[in-house]
Amino acid sequence: MTVLAGRVSYMTGGETGGAAAEFTDDAGVHIIRCWTYRAWHRSFVHRVLSFTSFMASAFIAGLRVRKVDLVWGTTPPLFQGFTAWLLARLKRAAFVFEVRDLWPAFAVAVGVLRNPVLIRMSEWLEGFLYRHADRVIINSPGFRDHVVRRGARRVDLVPNGVEAAMFDPAADGAKFRRGHSWQGKYLALYAGAHGMSNNLGVVLQAAAGLQDRSDIVIVLLGDGKEKPGLMDKAEAMGLRNVCFLPPLAKAEMSEALEAADAGIAILLPLEVYKTTYPNKVFDYMAAGRPVVLAIDGAIRQVVESAGAGVFVPPGDPQAMAAAIRRLADNPAAGRRMGLAGRACVEREFDRPATAQALTLSLQAALVQRGRG
Repeated sequence: MTVLAGRVSYMTGGETGGAAAEFTDDAGVHIIRCWTYRAWHRSFVHRVLSFTSFMASAFIAGLRVRKVDLVWGTTPPLFQGFTAWLLARLKRAAFVFEVRDLWPAFAVAVGVLRNPVLIRMSEWLEGFLYRHADRVIINSPGFRDHVVRRGARRVDLVPNGVEAAMFDPAADGAKFRRGHSWQGKYLALYAGAHGMSNNLGVVLQAAAGLQDRSDIVIVLLGDGKEKPGLMDKAEAMGLRNVCFLPPLAKAEMSEALEAADAGIAILLPLEVYKTTYPNKVFDYMAAGRPVVLAIDGAIRQVVESAGAGVFVPPGDPQAMAAAIRRLADNPAAGRRMGLAGRACVEREFDRPATAQALTLSLQAALVQRGRG
C-alpha cells in the first residue's frame, strides 16, 4: 500500500508528518507527503488553494507509483477524489471512493460555501465521482440515501469504529487525574476538533450553568481554528470549571478517556448532521464512559439502542448542563451506561470487524475491474 498524504495538519494548519517527505512505516506502508499550500485557516479561498495544491501534487506523486491495482480516494473535500479517479483511469485500476462527510452539503449548511457557481460545480463533481466509482464506501448509514440520489450505484457501509482493545473500561485514569489535580472531581470530557461545526460555545454555556458545582469539571481536549476564541470566551465568562488541553496522539487518548466520567459529543443543530457517525462517540463507548450526546439522527439511534448515554437537544446548553448534573449525581447509572456502550462497540463497531468489511469492499471493486 502507498498513501499519498499532505504536509498540513487539518487541526492546526501547520506542518505535519515529521521531516521525511517519503518513508515506509513499521507496517510496510509507503507514505508520500505531498506539498500543500499552508495557509489553511486564513479563509475559504485559502482553504480551496490548499485543497487544489494537494490535488495537483498528489497527482504528480501518484504518477510515480507503479503496479497499481486499486486507487482509494476519500472525501472531504472532493478535490483529491478527482485526483484518485484520474490516477485510477490512467493506470487502468479499480476506483473506490470513500465518503467520510457529505461534502459539499456540509459546507453549504454551515455557510462556509456560499457562492452559487462554486456550489453547482462542487455538486456536479460530487455526482461525477459517485457515478464513476466502482464502489462507494460510506461510514454512516445516514449517508446512503444522499449518495444514491446523486448517482452512486454500488454502496458499501463500513462504519466508523474503534479498536476496543485500546481502552480498559475498568481503569480509573488516576495518573492523568493527579497530573491535573482532579482527584475527586467529576470530569465531563470533550475530545476532538475545535471547529465551527463543533458548536463548543454551547458547552461553555453549559459550564456556566454548572458553576455552583465545584465537583464538576468540563475538559475540552483538542485543537482547531475556534480554540483561541473559545479560550478567550471562557476567560471572559469567568468559567473556573473549564479546562482546555492540547491534542494527544491517538495512542495516548486512552489515558484521557479513562480519567473521564462522561464524554461529550456535540455538533451544530443542522439537519445534515443527523446523518453522521462521529468517531469520538465510539471512543467514549469503547472506554466504557457514558455519552452526553448533543447530536440527533443516526448516532442517536446507536447510543439510545445500546443504552450508552443521554441525548440532549442540540444547541441547548441548559439541557446539557442538566444531563451532566444528573450523571454526576448518579455515578452508578453512568457506569451502567458506559458498560452497555462498551458491549455495543465490541459487538458491532470493533476495528477488526470493520477492517474485514473494508477488505470485502476493496476485493469486490477489484473483481469488477477484472483484477480480483
